[in-house]
Amino acid sequence: MTITPVVLAGGSGTRLWPLSRSLYPKQFMSLVDTPTLLQSTLLRLQALDGIAAPILLCNEAHRFVVAEQIRRMGLTPAAIVLEPAARNTAPALTVAALLAGTDETDPILLVLPADHHIRDVDGFVATVRKGAALAAEGRMVTFGITPDAPETGYGYIRKGSALNGDSPPAWAIDRFVEKPDRQTAQQYVNSGDYCWNSGMFMFRAGKLIEQMERHAPEIAAACRLAVARGRTDLDFFRLDKAAFAQSPSDSIDYAVMEKTDDGVMVALASDWSDLGSWEALWQAGTKDGQDNVIHGDVYLQDVHRSFVHASSRLVTAVGLDNHVVVETKDAVFVAPRHCVQQVKALVDRLKTDDRPETVDHRNVYRPWGGYEDIDVSERFLVKRITVKPGAQLSMQRHMHRAEHWVVVKGTALVTRGEEQFLLKEDQSTYIPLGTVHRLENPGKIPLELVEIQSGSYLAEDDVIRLDDVYGRHNGAAGNPSGKTEAAS
Repeated sequence: MTITPVVLAGGSGTRLWPLSRSLYPKQFMSLVDTPTLLQSTLLRLQALDGIAAPILLCNEAHRFVVAEQIRRMGLTPAAIVLEPAARNTAPALTVAALLAGTDETDPILLVLPADHHIRDVDGFVATVRKGAALAAEGRMVTFGITPDAPETGYGYIRKGSALNGDSPPAWAIDRFVEKPDRQTAQQYVNSGDYCWNSGMFMFRAGKLIEQMERHAPEIAAACRLAVARGRTDLDFFRLDKAAFAQSPSDSIDYAVMEKTDDGVMVALASDWSDLGSWEALWQAGTKDGQDNVIHGDVYLQDVHRSFVHASSRLVTAVGLDNHVVVETKDAVFVAPRHCVQQVKALVDRLKTDDRPETVDHRNVYRPWGGYEDIDVSERFLVKRITVKPGAQLSMQRHMHRAEHWVVVKGTALVTRGEEQFLLKEDQSTYIPLGTVHRLENPGKIPLELVEIQSGSYLAEDDVIRLDDVYGRHNGAAGNPSGKTEAAS
């Protein structure tokens, strides 16, 4: 019996702002353990027998982060599928089932969000084994979490009739319900008839396709066309944008699981958190003697039951109780613990005002390495750039800015117009406005340099790519303006 993991690596993690941003959300971060949440999800699978290479789904903006985190683990995925539009989980899982294959092998799909935190791996394995046995019989399995509090941030599933069999317990599915208010959530918990909806599933690939064609034929047809017209691009599989956009947007819960006669829920025999809020991170974290969870360079005096995270500098606090304090290089968030769910409304206001702090960090990741904005003014911008060994930026030019490069560590291979030359530590060069150029690291250690940009316009879309080994958009590939989703 082959199990193919399907890892959903999309999402923006708004409720963990300012750490989680739309271009670098929580699933790519090390929030509790040293591995990132995505890596922890994949590592958890190693305890299972009969596991095939995983299929991962993400949006285009995250593709290189996903590929790099998998590469660091030494894993080769079956596919990294790029969703060209947000269409919820039903289309995403239909695509995964089509790619997994529904021939005589007809693998069982194990659907896992990339941002869950589970410490008890043995309990997780026991639950998956029971789910796999039920899926092999043609059941559509979801995993429910026994609630220990009236949580309003989760959907709930009402239990139907109990199924016979070994522990962990399982039930037919009576119905799914949306996130309730607190009073309703308390009634659900008191009744004992409900579980939290974990968003984890198991079913045969062929079974899912058959159920989608029966209950959501428009989604199934659009996904078939998107896969048939899709193409491989470097390490990724690109779905056809026009075909996928025709798919209705719906969750697998409502498209199939509520309608099928074969739906069952297995209770997860393990600890679980989706780390969906600062309160959840406090609950999951290691506490000090005053029940504080601390990350980074933090000094506290008379502080209790609080979560304090320092990313880039010393953070101090006196006299706090039940608070959250989160510092990044460009933002600070402070709130009582009972108010942390309001951060989403705060982020919505910041987005309305086009604040860049909702999109990316000052540390920006690229397939070749990354950069950090150090200082910015009206006519200049200073960056610290790091290029991985053997990596290169795109061949490009700028319409509105010139650049000065100073090598701090390593060796740079510079293309400037018709000439090509090496720069070593403490050496520098100048790239005039409009000059075609490229930066490469031919060495075996990371290349570090300082870039000083000067000009009338210093935004990241002033990049016209002429050649790029990572297949990013440029003027020659149907983007005449030269504007791109990411610079360099």
